[in-house]
This record gives sequence, C-alpha cells and structure tokens, in this order.
Amino acid sequence: MQSSKGQSNPNHVKGWILDVYPSETGKFAVWMITENGQRLRLTDSFKPKVYVSGSEESLDRLTSQFPYDYAVSSWDFVHRYARATDTEKSKVLEIVLRDCRMATAFTQRVLKSGRYLKFEVSNCDLKHEQVYFYNRDVFPLALVEVESENDYLKYTLLDSAESVDYTIPPLRILKINVEIAKHGKIAKISDPIDMITVSQDAEKVEINRGDEAEKLVRFVQAIRGFDPDIIVTRGGDSHLFPYLVRRAVINGVVENLVLGRDNVPLVAKNIRGRTFFSYGRTFYRAPMRRLYGRIHVDERNTFILSESGFDGLFEIARVCRVSLHTAARSSIGSSMSSIEFYQAIKNGVLIPRNKSIPETFKSAFELLVGDRGGIVYEPEVGIHDDVGEVDFASMYPKLMVNYNISAETVLCKCCPDSTLRIPDLGYNICEKRKGIVPKALEPVIKKRLLYKKMKTETTDEKLGEVYDNRQTALKWILVTCFGYLGYRNARFGTVDGHIGVCAFGRETFLKASRLAEQRGFRIVHGIVDSLWLKKRDATIEEYLELCEEIHASTGIPISFEGRYKWIVFLPSKMHPNVGVLNRYYGAMESGKIKARGLEVRRRDTPPFVVEAQTKMLEVLAEARNAAEFLRKIPEALEIIRAYRRRLIEGDIPIWDLIVTKHLSREPNTYKQMISQVIAAKQLMKEGIEVAAGKNVRFLFTSAENMHYERRIMAEELIEKNTNMDADKYLLLLYASALSLLGFAGYTAEKIQDTVAGYREKSLIDYQTSIPK
Repeated sequence: MQSSKGQSNPNHVKGWILDVYPSETGKFAVWMITENGQRLRLTDSFKPKVYVSGSEESLDRLTSQFPYDYAVSSWDFVHRYARATDTEKSKVLEIVLRDCRMATAFTQRVLKSGRYLKFEVSNCDLKHEQVYFYNRDVFPLALVEVESENDYLKYTLLDSAESVDYTIPPLRILKINVEIAKHGKIAKISDPIDMITVSQDAEKVEINRGDEAEKLVRFVQAIRGFDPDIIVTRGGDSHLFPYLVRRAVINGVVENLVLGRDNVPLVAKNIRGRTFFSYGRTFYRAPMRRLYGRIHVDERNTFILSESGFDGLFEIARVCRVSLHTAARSSIGSSMSSIEFYQAIKNGVLIPRNKSIPETFKSAFELLVGDRGGIVYEPEVGIHDDVGEVDFASMYPKLMVNYNISAETVLCKCCPDSTLRIPDLGYNICEKRKGIVPKALEPVIKKRLLYKKMKTETTDEKLGEVYDNRQTALKWILVTCFGYLGYRNARFGTVDGHIGVCAFGRETFLKASRLAEQRGFRIVHGIVDSLWLKKRDATIEEYLELCEEIHASTGIPISFEGRYKWIVFLPSKMHPNVGVLNRYYGAMESGKIKARGLEVRRRDTPPFVVEAQTKMLEVLAEARNAAEFLRKIPEALEIIRAYRRRLIEGDIPIWDLIVTKHLSREPNTYKQMISQVIAAKQLMKEGIEVAAGKNVRFLFTSAENMHYERRIMAEELIEKNTNMDADKYLLLLYASALSLLGFAGYTAEKIQDTVAGYREKSLIDYQTSIPK
C-alpha cells in the first residue's frame, strides 16, 4: 500500500524505516515496511539548518540579505560551540532553509558575500538523508512508531542503534542480469538487449521475446510484480543502468523505465566515477545510480557487502546512521565520520566545512621522538613448535577511548596541568570533557565485543553467522578509525592525537612484552598489537593467566588466539636470513590454518594457484609438529605435480587462470608496458572506460605470440580458441610452492626437478621474456 502525494499520511504506523530522500520542496519521502508487510510511503515536512559564525556586526549585516533570499525560511541567533576546541558556546546565526537541496548554493552566497574571510558556514555539506536521520534521531531499519499530523511525522523509537538483539523485517532481494547481443568482441552501449533475467528467491523470469522496447516494458512489469526492497546488480552503477537508460531512449520508452517505487524514471547522467588515494592504494568508485523506495546494491561497487554480507551492511547503516544506498558504497572512513557528526550535533558542536585544526609545531627532535609508529619484533625465521598467539582486541580504538584522544582534547587549553599526558612528547589531554571521537567509538567497541561473545555462545549456526558478519563490519570501523584520526580531511581528526595513540600503543606493547618474559615466555615475533610467544609445554591456563595480567596492567583487553601445532616465519626473498613481518603460516590446534603474505591472500593470484597452495597447506596442516611437517613435504609436492599435469593436459578451465591486477594510475601515464597496462590499453581500444583505481583482469596467452603485447589478453577479449601460456602458469605454480618451502632449503629449480623430473625452464631466463 502506498500513500500517493495527494493523500495525507496514515495517522499511526508501526514498522521499519527502509529509505528516505528529499521529494517535494521542503519535504522528505519516508518508505516504511509495516508489521503486516505493507510497503508504505509517508511524507514529512523537513527544513534543514545551517549555521554561520563571525563577528556580531558582520552577522547583523548578513541578515539584511535574507528577506530577499528564497532559500531562507527563517533565522535566529543561538549559542553553539563554533569549533570543537572551544570551551564555551558562541553566539552564531542559525538559518532554516526551505529545502536541503538549497544548502550548497546558499553556502556559496554567504561565503562570497564575506569574501571568503568573514564567515564560517557549518553543518552545510552533509548528505541530505543523514541530516534527516540526525534531526529526527532515527536510522535505517529502525523499528519505530510514527504519528502523522499535517505532513509532519512524529517518531517514537522502539529500537536503538546500540542494540545487538534487533530484528530486521523480511526483505525481498531481487537480482538482475542483462545479456547483450554484442556485435564485436566486447559489448557496447550501442548493442541491443538479448535477454534480461530477474530472480527473487526461487522464482526467475527470463525476458527474451519481442523487440527491445517490449523487453524493457516487460522488465519493468516484472520488477513491479516482484516488488523487491533491494535490487542487486553486477556493475549497475558503472555500466548496466546507463546501458538500460540508453536502450530505453533509443526505443522511446525511457519514461516507462521506472525501477523504484516512486514514479521516477531511471536516470543515468553522464557522470564519471571518482578515483581517490587511501592507505597507500588507488581506488576507483563508480557514481551511485539511486532508486527511490528501493535500495540498489552494486556488487562491484561495494566493499562492506563483500566483507560481511547484508548483515554487515545493515549493521553499518544502523550504527552510522547512513542510508543503505550510501552504506553500500561509502568508504568505512566516511561511515565513521557519520557517527562523529551525530555525536557532535548531540553535543552542540558545529560541523565545519573543512578540517581546521592544524598540527602543533614540532622541532626535528620532537618529530624523531614522537612520530615513530608501532613496535615490532623481528620474527625468528623457520619453523617452530610450542608457539601461542596473543592479540590485543581493538588496541588502538580502545586506547583512543581510554585516553580520551580527540581533536578537542589533545593539547586542550582548559587543562594545561592535566595529569594525563602523551608519552615521549608530554602533551596534555583534557580531563574535564570527553571527546567526540571517543564517544563515537565506545559503543562500536562494546557492540563488537558483545557480537563476538554471542557468536561463541549460540548453538544456532545461522545466528552465529549473522553475529560474525556484524562484528566483521564493526571491525572495519575500528581498523580504520586510527588512520582516519590523522587523515587530512577528518573534521575531528588530529595529527597530534594520531602520534599520541602510537605512543600509548608502544608503551602498552612493551609492558605486555615484559610481563610475558617475566613469566618465562620467549617472544619469537611481535607486530604492533600481536605477540607470538614460545614456551616449552606451556599450558593454555598459563596463556590465559598472562592475558588476564596484561589486561589488568594495561586496561586493554587481550585474548589468547590459540596455540600452534607448528608455525613458519618466512624469510625475505632478497635476504634469506631476515624475517618478513607479515609473511607467515601455521596450523593451530583448533584446526584453523592461518596464513599471511602468501599467494592465497593476494588479490592478483589466479584461482588455480590459490587452490593448489590451499591444498598444500591442508596437507601440511595434518602434521602435529615441526618434525612431521618436514616429512609431509613430499606429499605436499604431489599436489603441485597433480596441478602441473592438469595444466599441461589443458584440464584447468581458462577462467581459473585469470590474473587480476590493480591500476595505480591512469594507463597512459605508465612508462613501462607491464601486463595490466597492456590489458587496459586493449580495453580502451575497444571503447571501454578504464581509470586509475580499477582492476584489470587478463590471461597470459601462448608464448608462440612473439610480440609481447599479444602475450596478454584482457578477459573481455578472450575467445574460444585463445590458448594460455602453460610455461608462465607453471612458473606461478612453482612459485607458490617455493613460498611455502623456501625456508626449508627448496629452490625454484629443486621444486621443478622434483615435480617434473627435469628442468623445464630457467626461472630467471623465463621471467625476463614476458611482461610482469
């Protein structure tokens, strides 16, 4: 049931909020799923507020312009914390706008009138849906009771963003797949539709009859018939929806292409995606193609869905108070910012347009002393028995909460004599108020710990999976919060606080190391917040007692991850006697295999190599100790022999040989013609858009092609008669075995001779003959 725009809202509704967005001027559409399963559209009159700070004289002059500004509904002077670092509220101008979509233009007019010097405009660049959620104090998929009066909605929240025992309404999830009748090697926007498939649960509809216009009309009818809440696509943002719009325009049915619940035709403006740099890696994000009343999720344009499924997506949307559309596509840093914005609004702190808190000046000595990162212990190369692992739970986020680290608390002016000091630098931390960042993080930390506990306690396998997905989603907020604290665009970030967290982390880690050594443990490896400890015949109780003592001493929870039957710390390829911090693998007594830095963990490894190395690890994991491990090596090499045979006989599917590489910059800016650049240029030649931050998938083709550019084939260009380069893939296969066994004296040549019975090709000679 849907209330049309001309009808009033129902007087009383109980259900879950699915989607909100601006509709008519000064109003928001609110889609709800009621207790009896109805999908209902409500309308809420809503006018956002922005704030302008400056001298009282300048603000008074500014108000004289407002009677002539259509965007302004009303204004008044109020008291707010103009900056996060302020200890007292200031008199600022609060402007109520007629519509949230007028905020950007209004902000520019105000800044221009003050020559970009007199005024600071706050709370002006937030996403429309988030402003609505903050103001109404609700969030996506919240269970609410709603009363309507004259197009105003009054919410009674029956839920909490901090709840771990919430219910989600049964959501209808539909998948779309479009097959294109391509005329060339690669499907183009000018090629017609061959078939459209829509599926929901066990039902499937195939639309493959009639002309193209009829297919599009029947496609829309199928969407209405299924009436899904979530539509899932592969590439909907980047190419599928723009393609469908183009085909609808050509066939004169664009007005009929309505995929949302509101009667708004699908629009795919010619907007390029965004390339950005984060955590040392270049990313590409396609522009969002939004539906109204339904949620569109693009499986190729979402991080959180791939990491934690829909359970994690719903958790992020609820906790961070961002719409499901945004939660599916935003970076975790952006989602975390939303928690901070909500907390700032609750505290009466204005949200600045840009970060305005500079780093404190430091001498060269202070930089040397203070900015040192975390502590590591170089691993002892080789295989070890009697090793246990202990790991701090959310160490850096917990330090930020425990030590009250936020932009407005580090080096605060109100507590110069504070007893709470950052180690090494001696910077004071506020003792009178709790910072925005700690307030935002504290409920996330608590929820994640509860989910982990609930996962271990439940006997329901499906429920345990839900809890695990939710805690995984929250884990990514906690993983990124430390880096985001020092990010140049973080509104409530602070470089000095970032340095302080590292200092507290070093102090905590050293304290834990000393306590372990006092109990007779030897540290064989340690990295930032994890320790691998060795003690002959140590019991689990000894590890647990150590964890309790460390927790009591540091105030940071630390858990015993388990004891290894054996663990291997791998050496550097360049320096065989030097261990690499993040390259190791081992078999735990629980049966879990833990691997880092191996081919199975790399995104660019072909699936068949991942499968072969995984089976090798499974064979080696049968060993109960280091001695048995060494006796298992010949059996593990039999795995490589079997995969070698399958590869030579052509028994490996071509799609299991695809290599995925990342473009860190625009293809035309590369000086060397490496493999991903060759594949990217092949795609560009066919009219496909390739940008920095995208992944390129390709095949190493037959070495009979003498021209090196023809020895790479982009996945989209592969045809039935395309032959793979068996020698190149054998090299990758042997390299995966070498990664596991190199520490035991195996070389690439020895592995080749053992597996093949003869030396097929020199590793060095071969590597110089083909693009990397």
